[in-house]
Amino acid sequence: MLSVLRNRTYRRLFTAQVVALAGTGLATVALSLLAYDLAGDGASAVLGTALAIKMVTYVAIAPVIGASADRIPRRVLMAAMDLTRAAVALALPFVTQVWQIYLTVFLLQAASAAFTPTFQATIPQVLPAERDYTQALSMSRLAYDLESLLSPALAAVLLSVVSYNWLFAGTTLGFVASAALVLSAVLPRPSPAERTGGIHTKATYGIRLFWHTPRLRALLALDLAVASAGAVVFVNTVVVVQGHFGRPATAVSLALAAFGTGSILTALALPPLLRKVSDRAVMLPAAYALAPVLAFVAAVTAAAPSAPSWLGLLAAWAAIGAATSAVLTPGGRIVRRSVSDPDLPAAFAAQFSLSHSCWLLTYPLAGRLAAGAGLPVTAGLLAAIALAATVTASLTWPAGEPAAVEHLHPDLAIGHPHLADAQPTPSGWRHSHVLDQHRRHRPRAAA
Repeated sequence: MLSVLRNRTYRRLFTAQVVALAGTGLATVALSLLAYDLAGDGASAVLGTALAIKMVTYVAIAPVIGASADRIPRRVLMAAMDLTRAAVALALPFVTQVWQIYLTVFLLQAASAAFTPTFQATIPQVLPAERDYTQALSMSRLAYDLESLLSPALAAVLLSVVSYNWLFAGTTLGFVASAALVLSAVLPRPSPAERTGGIHTKATYGIRLFWHTPRLRALLALDLAVASAGAVVFVNTVVVVQGHFGRPATAVSLALAAFGTGSILTALALPPLLRKVSDRAVMLPAAYALAPVLAFVAAVTAAAPSAPSWLGLLAAWAAIGAATSAVLTPGGRIVRRSVSDPDLPAAFAAQFSLSHSCWLLTYPLAGRLAAGAGLPVTAGLLAAIALAATVTASLTWPAGEPAAVEHLHPDLAIGHPHLADAQPTPSGWRHSHVLDQHRRHRPRAAA
């Protein structure tokens, strides 16, 4: 897998991603401590609101940035967003009011909502070979998982010698280093987008691509399945571990480590597996595994705690991590195959926004249900949502669906740039391509 790092441009971009993630991880720990300093026992409410602001910002900002990303050089845009995040992180030690936390979270996540889809749209053009791109997707998954495992440990080490305000300095350095690495990379020139219309039309273009492409609609349904299971893990682990099993806080880290381990091992196994089987053959079975695992969690939390059920919970968390990685990692391949190169920024921005809207639904659902109806009901209901979403994806995504469909354009004039590779026929111009602005609905195959 590491062979993909021989590509100098990708190596610099991946390193930028890693150092930015490390900075984000330090900021997460420091923000929690800052919230406790300002709000005391109300810190959970503050962080819950901050998480909601994060998700709403992702959902709202990403499509708008995707609409204008083709006007700004990607390297400049990504570096500017890194420097914006660095400036915000540098200001965090001076925050003295809760509302200021909310403002800084909004600014940080708005910059992330611009950076991440642009980064995602750049990688398939830096690594055009599918084998290399698949390895890059697995590397990205590994980076996210390792950050979630190692950043808290790094923060703990730093906090043993400095105050938490210095963690924000580490965050700032991470984003500045990321910006420098992005600026040092030579990126391929993106294909110019042909989209027309106002900002609303352009901002919703990527969402329309998803709506009219069956495999992309299926990808959104799979995102909902993953969000259903992931919400149980990320929202309720502390309640399950300490409330139900009565175990210490260190056991919470052990449970989350089990989730991360399952995800990491799957990400390592995916590149050779995806060379032998299709994305659909990997993603759908993994998604179908989520519902029975959640049903098992419902049974475990409904029964009296015991040593075997504790081991079963750790196994369930590892299984959810593995299934999550198997569904999410190939997602970039699906987007890449479904749209043309000029539309990649809009498509990845839409995917970023839509996938986070799933989390915006399941996060509060998991929290409120656990508090009001209990853990077994929560896991059971989210298992039902995950199963319904996966069934929808199976029905929506036809097996063997081609990326490009041969079709006719009877309404475009001779000399139109879209017809550069088309062949004239008595009924119109015949060619094949993925969905774009000239074919807003999935075309039927030409007779």
